[in-house]
Amino acid sequence: MKFIILIIGIVMSIYAKQETIVFSAGCFWGVEKHFEQIPGVIDAKSGYAGGNYPNPTYDTVLKYRHSTPKGLVNYAESVEVKFDNTKVSAKKLIKDFWELHNPTQTDGQGNDIGNNYRSAIFYTNEKQHAIALETKDEYQKLLNKAGYGKITTQIKPLEKFYDAESYHQNYLQKNPNGYCPNHTTGVKFEKAKKQISFIEPLGGKEVVVIDAVDCPYCEKFKKDVTSSYNGDTPLRTAHSDQLKGFDIKTKLDATPTILFIKDGKELFSHRGYMNKKDFYKALGYLKLGENSEAFNVAFNQGTDGRYCKQYDIFKHTPDGVFVDKLSGDILFDTRDRFNSGSGWLSFFKAVDGSVVEREDNSYGMHRVEIIAKKSGIHLGHVFNDAPGGRQRFCINATVLKFVPRDNIKH
Repeated sequence: MKFIILIIGIVMSIYAKQETIVFSAGCFWGVEKHFEQIPGVIDAKSGYAGGNYPNPTYDTVLKYRHSTPKGLVNYAESVEVKFDNTKVSAKKLIKDFWELHNPTQTDGQGNDIGNNYRSAIFYTNEKQHAIALETKDEYQKLLNKAGYGKITTQIKPLEKFYDAESYHQNYLQKNPNGYCPNHTTGVKFEKAKKQISFIEPLGGKEVVVIDAVDCPYCEKFKKDVTSSYNGDTPLRTAHSDQLKGFDIKTKLDATPTILFIKDGKELFSHRGYMNKKDFYKALGYLKLGENSEAFNVAFNQGTDGRYCKQYDIFKHTPDGVFVDKLSGDILFDTRDRFNSGSGWLSFFKAVDGSVVEREDNSYGMHRVEIIAKKSGIHLGHVFNDAPGGRQRFCINATVLKFVPRDNIKH
């Protein structure tokens, strides 16, 4: 009997610690991602709340987002947050909710327009209700000082929460090539102790990556691209509020956003995750120019003219290495160079692990193409006609940069 009482006590204790609250702050995918990573949150689930017709689906919610039949109230895309109130407070979560989006926008967040994207808090106890009203008043004063209008957020008791379809759950994990929406006003309950560190244009060509805290697509882009980038075109990372003196035309409401810049002016950009192949092609547009001979070689499998100007410059360079003009990776070494008399740079081999060989049957010929492993650019071809029966790596000079051995970064 004592054992049963003990178990009942433990179960009651667990349920006493656990609370549920539902937030609506625009598209539920980003909201779910934000809350699920907070320590103390047990579960964050996408779904629908605040409507009055039975069994809502994503299709019905979208159907009624701009107009609803008389007497019908549409559902808001919502996130049910279950949390341990001994590890994270309802006040902390509700404050996060206010800061996460723009609560002064009616029926929408950013470019997502419709009553299903409205701002709302659905509370499950009176303590949450009181905190929601208290923090709303506090945040309204902060928003007023920042020039924003009236908060439009609905604050209502939760009647029923309907789970969204399975493909909406953990959507960001299932769709790794997207972006994290950023609809924040930038207004915080507590001012940051550190001043914002601005970045200004460097002059010339550069790449600036706009990221955000807790953005999985930013982390993925960093892991796949920027962490291994060694090119000489400056690449910097910043938050959207850190730019100063730039001429940017792209709306910085998604992360990551990759900006390709010349003399402080944005030439073009990419919103969302960008794989390595697409990044280096975009960098090629910026650094080489779409109509250049080097771009044609790198991305259209072109070929330098025989005895081209760049070949004449490189054929007698002193001791050193040749690097990928875009990624900065070392591809060939002067110690492996020889004069084949062909009019193109020739090497007995590439630096280990730097290139990929691929069968090339274009133009009715059977050849082996050489591709830079990291950037994916076309370099040339390999033939079995070098002295001593060795291989000849026949390489286009316009896609390479020479670095003296003493200047190699280790």
